[in-house]
Amino acid sequence: MESSADLSARAAGGDRAAFSELMRQTKTALFRFIRRYVGDEQEAWDLLQETYAAAWINIRRYDPTRPFEAWIRTIALNKCRDWSRRGLVRRLIRGGVDLSSPEAMSVPDGAESADERMEARDRLARLNEAMSRLPPHLKAPLLLTTIEGRSQAETAGLLGVSTKTVETRVARARRKLSEALDGTAAFRAVPD
Repeated sequence: MESSADLSARAAGGDRAAFSELMRQTKTALFRFIRRYVGDEQEAWDLLQETYAAAWINIRRYDPTRPFEAWIRTIALNKCRDWSRRGLVRRLIRGGVDLSSPEAMSVPDGAESADERMEARDRLARLNEAMSRLPPHLKAPLLLTTIEGRSQAETAGLLGVSTKTVETRVARARRKLSEALDGTAAFRAVPD
């Protein structure tokens, strides 16, 4: 099996097969990141496609000494930020109508009764809604550190900010989520 470094080098040279393999390797995690950022599954699929299309168009600018995953995630983050800005413009034009339609994700929760499953889905829907409403500068570090499990240093590198800034923004994002969820335990279950 070919190493990621070899695939990255081949992809940077314009090798479609290598790029396709890198897409296959990163697609699931990248989709989850985008889905959590935008709060809408269909929009997330569209942004995932836009991300890979932009990456392929700019593949000659990719530095294969840098991890492909970090490079593609940066592109995805920029696509998500653009999407957020477009959404803000649409809401302003339409008089404040919120165009996001958060859906409860069907994630197995281990609940035993139908009532417990409904309650868990409701908490997840409220969490997704609250996360989708976070400002982009708070949402990105929260998703990268808390949900994706990246270190603050790695997140700082991806976002181009200091580690302290990441720490502060994650704390602010958690506080805003807590306020938005009116003290529900839906988010406190995520480890610090």
